[in-house]
Amino acid sequence: MPRLSKRSRANLALKPDGPQPIHEAVKALKKFRGPGFNQTVEVCVHLGIDNRQADQKLRGSIALPKGVGKSARVVCFCPDDKVEAAKAAGAVEAGGEDLAEKIEGGWFEFDVAVASPDMMKVVGKLGRVLGPKGLMPSPKAGTVTPDVETAVKEYAAGKLEYRSDDGGNVHLVLGKMDFPDSDLVENFQYFMDTIYRIRPSAAKGTYVKKCVISATMTPGVPVAV
Repeated sequence: MPRLSKRSRANLALKPDGPQPIHEAVKALKKFRGPGFNQTVEVCVHLGIDNRQADQKLRGSIALPKGVGKSARVVCFCPDDKVEAAKAAGAVEAGGEDLAEKIEGGWFEFDVAVASPDMMKVVGKLGRVLGPKGLMPSPKAGTVTPDVETAVKEYAAGKLEYRSDDGGNVHLVLGKMDFPDSDLVENFQYFMDTIYRIRPSAAKGTYVKKCVISATMTPGVPVAV
């Protein structure tokens, strides 16, 4: 067993016993000793779903009411007549075949790719390079849409994608440690409302089994949900 650092031992001593209401969980999280940077706060919810079944997988996008404290670099695949509008909305690059060639050449200075439906014939050729990086536009994630300007604005402002993993977990960034407690609580509640709203009809038994919030370098705090 590796020896724990002094900070890790101190934080474990501060960890509350058992699940806490979200207001108390956020307070407990902020009591932990941290490094000298503004940590990212995340939530992980463990769901009673079978991710091997297509009708139980969860995937989508969400714009949290208080934001997440960061912006994203967005590229937009769109017709020539929408290029300038996409850039004005916040896209770092926009285009069609020319943008595809740039990416095929090894350029990946972006975090999200948005595409209009008529451009998927161009984007489809990039599946082997965008897919493994999780950058392939998808209708389920809201990154394939006729309204590319709105999509670019939302993702550039911090809209996030989420998806369930093989263990039935969904991870999402809630914000930063310097956010007011009320902002983190509001973002958490909005996320949980979304999780309950999109419950697959095929999921049986207990739906939300466990929920934990944590920061970049802290223990997790279980949340009563």
